[in-house]
Order: sequence, then structure tokens, then C-alpha cells
Amino acid sequence: MTEPTPDVIAAHGLNEPEYAEVLNILGRAPNLVELGIFSVMWSEHCSYKSSKKWLKTLPTTAPWVICGPGENAGVVDIGDGQAAVFKMESHNHPSFIEPYQGAATGVGGILRDVFTMGARPVANLNALRFGSPDHPKTRHLVAGVVAGIGGYGNCVGVPTVGGEVNFHPAYNGNILVNAMTVGVAPADRIFYSAAAGVGNPVVYVGSKTGRDGIHGATMASAEFNEDSQEKRPTVQVGDPFTEKLLIEACLELMATDAIVAIQDMGAAGLTSSSFEMASKGGMGVELALDQVPMRETGMTPYELMLSESQERMLMVLKPGREDTARGIFEKWGLDFAIIGRLTDSGRMVLTWHGETVADLPIDPLAQASPEYDRPWVDTPAPAPLDEAALPAHPTWDAALATLIASPDVASRRWIWEQYDHMVMGDTVQRPGGDAAVVRLHGSNRGLALTTDCTPRYCRAHPESGGAQAVAEAYRNLSAVGARPLAVTDNMNFGNPEKPEIMGQFVGACRGMAAACEALEFPVVSGNVSLYNETAGEPILPTPAIGGLGVLEDVERMATIDLKAPGQALVLLGGPEDPEAGWLGQSLYLREVLGREDGPPPPVDLAAERRAGALVRELIAGGACDTCHDVSDGGLLVAVAEMCLAGNLGAELSLGTVQAQFGEDQGRYVVAVPAADAEALIARAAEAGVVARRIGTSGGESLTLAGQPGTLALDRLRALHEDWLPTYMDGSTPSAPDSQE
Repeated sequence: MTEPTPDVIAAHGLNEPEYAEVLNILGRAPNLVELGIFSVMWSEHCSYKSSKKWLKTLPTTAPWVICGPGENAGVVDIGDGQAAVFKMESHNHPSFIEPYQGAATGVGGILRDVFTMGARPVANLNALRFGSPDHPKTRHLVAGVVAGIGGYGNCVGVPTVGGEVNFHPAYNGNILVNAMTVGVAPADRIFYSAAAGVGNPVVYVGSKTGRDGIHGATMASAEFNEDSQEKRPTVQVGDPFTEKLLIEACLELMATDAIVAIQDMGAAGLTSSSFEMASKGGMGVELALDQVPMRETGMTPYELMLSESQERMLMVLKPGREDTARGIFEKWGLDFAIIGRLTDSGRMVLTWHGETVADLPIDPLAQASPEYDRPWVDTPAPAPLDEAALPAHPTWDAALATLIASPDVASRRWIWEQYDHMVMGDTVQRPGGDAAVVRLHGSNRGLALTTDCTPRYCRAHPESGGAQAVAEAYRNLSAVGARPLAVTDNMNFGNPEKPEIMGQFVGACRGMAAACEALEFPVVSGNVSLYNETAGEPILPTPAIGGLGVLEDVERMATIDLKAPGQALVLLGGPEDPEAGWLGQSLYLREVLGREDGPPPPVDLAAERRAGALVRELIAGGACDTCHDVSDGGLLVAVAEMCLAGNLGAELSLGTVQAQFGEDQGRYVVAVPAADAEALIARAAEAGVVARRIGTSGGESLTLAGQPGTLALDRLRALHEDWLPTYMDGSTPSAPDSQE
């Protein structure tokens, strides 16, 4: 056997110490198939070698958690014998290279993670970050990603109900596409991936294997450079119609007792799925690779093990149940092949037409991958914002006009109208509010879903930013009346080999851990995406949070729209001084004054918990059906969004720029009958929540008492709704075969 050359080893993403460990494990040089397997299993994308030390510090348990991190998706008990299964994953690098297929296969992959656990998917969400609108590639990337998400999700028949979109120059060379899926399953019928039973058949189902996606996991574990477009062959190609058939076939087989273990073939394809299943069950595996269904001629064992072709699953069946399973998958028009069996050897033995082409120990690849304690440094604390030295403030109406039409605040309607958010007929709160709400089919209960992160906060102070991302998810769920249960995360960062980037990751984990602990909001699943850099320029640290909560009665649900004139607008939470407000790192500072500085707003987790509990009690008790959390752009932006949603104006009493546009955390605006306002404020005081009346609904404009200027709703609506369609005007969403 010829030992791989240093160039071949480096091309597989292994450094010198890692390759030395490969030699130590094997006691010999690997052949090319074995080197490829080590390469993907030990890639950052699959092994979490730079992040797992810190991921272990996140709270992952609660009485309602059925399954935390480590499986395909997290599982929480939602009552009535049901469980919610959910996870978020990244497809960042593929989506930058080929936006349509990168985004589409991101949706397909996260769907498989959920139905692999036995759950029927009921909702998709996404969290997207693009570069500056002025960058020459941004419009093309937005068009392709949105078309890819819609193209896959709409065809597979799962509603896309929510998400978020940000623009910032830091994403010019490395966009983020994070996809989240939520499913529902019987709480006592969750399927896991640990293989068991010597001699049990290992079965391949779904689509045939092609050459798409080879080395996708390795590509996703490296920085970009000027040659990144050459990596197009590492981007997978999706087929949502096959995915729909695969969902139905898997759920039909899961209704029998045939399955011992099941695993989706995601990153690293057949390699990752087979090694993980065997390792979790303490088993060995023999696979006859010539039995794998192939769609291309002349494929090699190396290609078969590393291909990331989509819509494929690996199963271990009970002996004697092969014909039952084969009948189901053939009925749905899918490939079915027995490609191997379980052994007690603890080794992966791969054959090709009877000849052994790889023989590897399983646990050292699956469990003993490198774990790095990377050097890290704290992000320096930002200097306090010198508000006295800020440029002259414009009038409130001019500032609000700028903010409401800015890329991070403007309506996302152009995006979400391309998604089918009503398919399945259970969406009861659509995109555009604080959280989406999906009815639990056949009941009056519902799931509330959100994705949240404020990357500019995370860059300024990662620990505060990590805590704020969790707190905002908690707040958005509470704002619709849902009890927050758990989160999934998607940790998007730059090169962890740089101490300042690793420090961002550590800080974000610390902030997230503190918030999850304080709010009883555990992390049950997630994904880490590192090396999000191009030519040495990192993205903003972006620990995206996907939150899930439960509503006991979707008839008692709040929305953001003002519903009647003459109602009192009451602010819950925030500073006691009515003229105070936090401008550091605010959108007002960036979009209106052209600065990005100061510390981000502090997060008081005890106050967040008190305010959230009060809001949920008000909504559940019928005292309030209009609520909106205060976030980007501050109080004036929040109320403007409420006015636009209800097509009803308001008059507010907000005297200072800080009160109008500060981004203090832990705040909600609720609308209640004017006669109930004083009682509500007293109730808030008893709950330890700051509360004050800030205005009254009514009219066709937004005005500030005692201050000149007004913004008619028609003007506000045009500013809010027109930016994104105008920006995208003239662009055509990338077709699946786009080669732009």
C-alpha cells in the first residue's frame, strides 16, 4: 500500500498531528478510501472538534426534555401524549457557492433529521444573513436562497412559517443560511440511531447515490478564498418530490415494529451515518458497497462513502422484516437495498465485489475524534457611548422613516410570500409577527416557533449577545402567549484557530448558558458552523437561536396588530426612568447616525422571566390579545409595526431620542381597553415589572404628543413595504441549474 502524499493528506483537511493519530490508530498508512473516511469524520463539520468542549457547558435537561443533544434532533414533551421534535442546521458554504441548491438541500437535510426521529414535519423556519445590499453578489444570493427554500419546502408540502433576515457587510463573502424544522410525534414512539443486534440487516433506502456533495463536510470546515466557486461540485442537488415520498414511506414503516435504528445520510453521507449508528450501539458493520444503488456509472468505493447525495436513509431492521420494508419503499417508488449486516467486531469492513477496500475501528473515528481546547481571548469591552458627542439628532419622524425602511427592519413580505406558509392547514399565526403559531392537528393547542439573534450585539460583547439571543426567543414566544420550552442553536462563527474568534464563541456560549439556565429554556439540539471567513474576514458572530413553546389554547393567542381605537398602549419592562434608553449598538445609531459603537444593551434575566410570565398570564386570562416585543429600532419602531399590522394609528408620549429608539431589553408593548390600563399597571407592579402607559391607539397617523411631525400610515406602509421589492426589482430567482 502506497502511503498518501503530504499534498493528498492536506487536501483531505488533516493536519500533521491528526494524520499521525491516524497512523497510530491503524498501525499502518490508510488507503485512499480510509483517508477519505477519516477526513470527513474528523472534519469540523462532523466532529465539532473545536466547539464540543464549550457545548458541554450548555444546559440541556428539564423535566419535559425527552432527548437532548446527540441524536438527529431534540425532543420535548408537549403534553397530551405528544412530543415536538426540532433542530436547526447550517448550509452556509454551499449556499454561497450555489444559492438555490445550497438553500434547498439545507431544507431537505433538516427535514430528514426530524422525520428520522419518527415525527411528521409540521413547520419550517429559516435564519438568513446576507452581505451589504450594495455588494454586487447580494441581490443574486438573496434571490437564489429564497427561491431554493421556497422551491424545496413548497414542493415537499411543509409550511415555512417564520424566520429572520439581516444584512451586513461582514457577510459579503460568506452568507449564512440556517434552516429549522419542527415535527410532532407520539411521545412514546421516538426512533433513535443506535444500532443493535448482531446479524441484523443494514438497509439503504431513498434515492440512488451520485457524485454530488463529495467532500461537502470538508468544504464546510474550511475558509473561503477567491477560488471558492471551484467548489461547486461539493454542493448537493435536492429533489423535494422524492423527499416527500421518503417521509411517507419512513412514517409508514415506523408504524410497524420493523425498525431497530434509523439515521439520515446527511453530512459525510454513508460514512457518517454508518459509523454513528454502529458506535452508538457498540457494534461492528460489514457493508458491501457494490450493493449501494448508484445513479452514475463507474462510481468508486471512495465516492460512495463520501457522496452527500440527498434523500437517503440508513436503517437497521429486525431480521425477517426485510420484505415488509421492501414492499413499503417500492410502493412509494423508492430504492431499497440490503447493503450489509451488523457484527460484534467493533470494526467497519467495506467490500467491493468481494474484495475488502477498507477495514477501520469504529469508535476512534466516531468517538475519539480530536478535541481541541483552542486558545481564546475575551473580546475587549466596548468603550461607553459618549452620547454628548453624537451628531445632531434628526426629528423623530425623519429618523423613524429611515429606520422603518432600512434593510434590517423593512418588511420581509417579498420573501415570505414565496413560501407556502398555509399548506397542511394548521398555521394560525403567519409570518410577520413575533412568533409563528401552528395548531397541533385535531386540537386547540398549538406550537409557537421563532428564530432570533442580534449579531451586532454579539460582536460588541459576545456574552451579552449570546444571552440576548436566548432572551429574545423567550420574549417572542411569550409575546404570542406560549410557554417557552426549549431551544435549538446554530453557532455561526469565523476561524476558531484565531484566539479572538474562539473568544467570541466562548463568550456566546457563556451568555447562552446563563440565559437558558435562568429562563428554564434548555438547549436540546443544534449545529456549529465555523470557518465562516473569506480572505481572512470573519462574519459577525451569529449564535442563532430557534425557540419552541406551547400554547394551551390557540384561541387565546396574541398578535401584534392594533385592533381598536381608543385602547391604551402600555409598556411592560425596561428602565424605570421614562426618558431613559440604550443607544449603544442600536439600529438608530447605525442607520440614522452612521455609527456602530458602544456596548450592547444589558440583559437582566430575572426581569426577563418576570415580564414574560406576566405577559403570558395576561394573554391566557383574556386580558390582552395585542402584544409586541420591543427589539431592533426600539419603541417607536415596535409601535409603528403594530400600527401597520392593524392599519390603525396611535399617539405616543415619548420625549427623548433615547426613549424613542433605545433598545433596552425585556420589553413588551400591550394594547388594552383604556379603562383597564391602571389595573394592568398595578398588576405589573405586584409582579415586579416596570409598567407605564405610553399612548393611545387611533387615527390614521403616528404622532408624538407635544412634538412636531407626524407620519401617516400610508407613508409608513410605503416605506416599510417597498424597500425589499424595490431592491430585488429586475432580479430573477436562480433556477436549480443556475451557473451564475
